[in-house]
Amino acid sequence: MNTIPTLSVMIVDDEAPARTRLRDLLADIAAEAPNVLLAEAANGRLALEALKERVPDVMLVDIRMPEMDGIELARHVAKLDKPPAVIFVTAYDSYAVQAFELNAIDYLVKPVRAQRLAAALQKARPGQAIAPQVLVELQKGARTHLSCHERGRLLLIPAVDILYLKADLKYVTARTVAREFLLDESLTHLEQEFSERFIRLHRSVLVARDAIAGFEKCASDDAETQWQALVRDLPDKLPVSRRQWSLVKSYAKQLSS
Repeated sequence: MNTIPTLSVMIVDDEAPARTRLRDLLADIAAEAPNVLLAEAANGRLALEALKERVPDVMLVDIRMPEMDGIELARHVAKLDKPPAVIFVTAYDSYAVQAFELNAIDYLVKPVRAQRLAAALQKARPGQAIAPQVLVELQKGARTHLSCHERGRLLLIPAVDILYLKADLKYVTARTVAREFLLDESLTHLEQEFSERFIRLHRSVLVARDAIAGFEKCASDDAETQWQALVRDLPDKLPVSRRQWSLVKSYAKQLSS
């Protein structure tokens, strides 16, 4: 006789009544969809903190939350070696629902019904992450954090703390005042996503607009680079290509005025 496996579940929702309802529903459907509640979190950032202790089989994730929404959370979770299945929970949003159905992403519409939750858990396949490109297309606005996998841990880097991004072979280095982080990201995609925060200095460098402390003439014989950007709070000097100088020289004028 085949037994139905018991799934460990994490609930992520910023509204306490919504978490309570899901918790009660999970208890109600335990006979037909065996489950154990592993943890609860009020937003995506807290959920990622909880994942450091133990990764559940399934995450029930609200989409709209403060600090870090559900789509961004799913993008970070997808980088885990064995990601949990993510089932989105949403108030009715025709665009989101249509996008989820188009990409075979499971979702629950509030108020969640017991039978619909049971069916979603029965279909859940832990270890199969949602395609990253699908999540990129669903994301509204820039992420609040970037993330990197380091020694088996998923580290979060607040976007506001990043002073510059520098491409190096297939990785991108994110530099904060404290340290460097290696990202498995595309510099071009980061430029598009964070266009309001970063400006391109060079084909391999983006710098935060508010991190530019000044400019100085480049002393090297590099024909492509005539100027270097000085970075606040760091001794680093970043190359500014001839092509980009016309776009960033307005900052030099603002800084000197």
